Amino acid sequence: MPDRPTFTPSLATPLDAAAFQRRAREHLAMLYGPRADEVLRRLTALLAHQAPPAPSQDKTRVPLWSERDQWLISYGDSLLDGERPPLAVLGDFLDTRLPDTFSGLHVLPFFPWSSDDGFSVIHYREVDPALGDWPQVRALAERRDLAVDLVLNHVSRESLWFVDYLTGSQPGRDYFIEMDPETDLSAVVRPRSSPLLVPVPTRRGTRHLWATFSEDQIDLNFANPDVLLEFIGILLFYLGQGARIVRLDAIAYLWKRVGTPCIHLPETHEVVRLLRAVVDHVAPGTLLLTETNVPHHENLSYFGLERLPAPPDEAHLVYQFPLPPLLLHTLTGGDATLLASWLDSLPELPPGCSYLNFTASHDGIGVRPLEGWLPPHEIEALLELMHRFGGFVSMRKHPDGEDAPYEINITWFDAMQGTRRGRDPWQIERFLCSQHLMLALQGIPALYLHCLTGTLNDLEGVERSGRLRSINRRRWQLDELDELLDSRHSPTRVIFLALKRRLAIRRREPCFHPDAPQRVLPAPPALLVVERGPLADGRRLLAIHNVSDRRQPLAVAALAAGEWFDLLENRPWTPVESLAPYRTLWLVQTP
Repeated sequence: MPDRPTFTPSLATPLDAAAFQRRAREHLAMLYGPRADEVLRRLTALLAHQAPPAPSQDKTRVPLWSERDQWLISYGDSLLDGERPPLAVLGDFLDTRLPDTFSGLHVLPFFPWSSDDGFSVIHYREVDPALGDWPQVRALAERRDLAVDLVLNHVSRESLWFVDYLTGSQPGRDYFIEMDPETDLSAVVRPRSSPLLVPVPTRRGTRHLWATFSEDQIDLNFANPDVLLEFIGILLFYLGQGARIVRLDAIAYLWKRVGTPCIHLPETHEVVRLLRAVVDHVAPGTLLLTETNVPHHENLSYFGLERLPAPPDEAHLVYQFPLPPLLLHTLTGGDATLLASWLDSLPELPPGCSYLNFTASHDGIGVRPLEGWLPPHEIEALLELMHRFGGFVSMRKHPDGEDAPYEINITWFDAMQGTRRGRDPWQIERFLCSQHLMLALQGIPALYLHCLTGTLNDLEGVERSGRLRSINRRRWQLDELDELLDSRHSPTRVIFLALKRRLAIRRREPCFHPDAPQRVLPAPPALLVVERGPLADGRRLLAIHNVSDRRQPLAVAALAAGEWFDLLENRPWTPVESLAPYRTLWLVQTP
């Protein structure tokens, strides 16, 4: 039997000029009606002048990803070392401590900004001088696949576009959404509890502008094609600087239409399809990642699966937003039943689509993805437990005006302090179990830097900034972190080395290819057993996790079928009757 996977691998799919013109006109006609041909001519000229150089090699058969893909998420200044540019410090840290561990690096917004730790952008084509410069960004991109944020829903009030708006000058004069404050906007889905409309004094008097996230983050008007073309130009610029992955920040809220929820509108999906056509045409192999912290079925809509059997033409990757809160519920309750049910519900994805798996990020642990999975009283119990472990809860506003939980603000390591019974001695083991489980799932894993270092809640950061999310955005002094990593028994060193070793094993195992099949096998409630594969040669892997604080009988029927090799111990597996608390096994079988 040939040694190749049974799945169809995901390959780059370049669009030739004629196909691109057809698709682009279709998308623009939906967005701008009779102006479509005019906008297409401008888009074609933009690509001719600003697209990055064509690749020297044929990209037609290049895989989009493999089992070697695993990413790190970090702010540009998560590591500080005196006067050295933080981007250079981050690059040196990776080269020294993690030279072959990560294939990709997501550097969170590194542009000049005014609020939200980078997500209120002032200048899109500049690097914040406090972090470094474009040569340092390009140096990061030379060693790993670089993920860059395209923050396209909103812009900072300190941007030149907003100054244009205030003075009635082009181009920014028509970049924003003015709204009569008496307009009925009760149907709009909100991710925050702040006012949706912000009063702004202008030369024409006070105007009210749409601001989904904060009064400093003013939403842009994509019904104006000038805004769309502006951001396609910015996208091309990022590709020219070495970006291979483009994260579409807050994309779900992009298009506004009064009388609708203003989330996931058809026009928003059409913009994503157009951006996909652009990257497939000018930079095949570029990955689009959509950031949509919403209930699971809404998140999946950004693949565009409803048009199957036609090839998906939206995002290549979506975040597995339900995974962190479901994993938190699982490990604090010692029962994997709900997590197993959710994993069983995941659809089989076509080639070119996959998940980005994570437990922690720069944001909090989303609560909305639990809708439909956990009853309200269990969600409340989970929130209360996180309060006891030092965390906070951020709120959003319902259409009826009531506040509702939006996300839990806590570091992932502190979230693992105990179970519903309270704190216990198993924090490190429980934490590592959570990471090992995430690493075994179908898709590409992404680890936040503060998971690698087992960072504690930064309560001083919250007090300094006044923002709850600062609890999970600590800036390490490099000498302090080095001391912890080199100290023989520090939790930081234990966690860092354990994850580094597990990641090294994972990237060599073909059953962890993002496209390899996944199946949840029957097991007792305290065990989660995930099968990856089989591949064409029959190779398959069992990832077995004890999600409880009690030793559990290893009652897994699949283990009786032949002999297994223990990847973690690098030797044939000797059967055992039980599994220690929070222990995981990666067992491989090749007929």
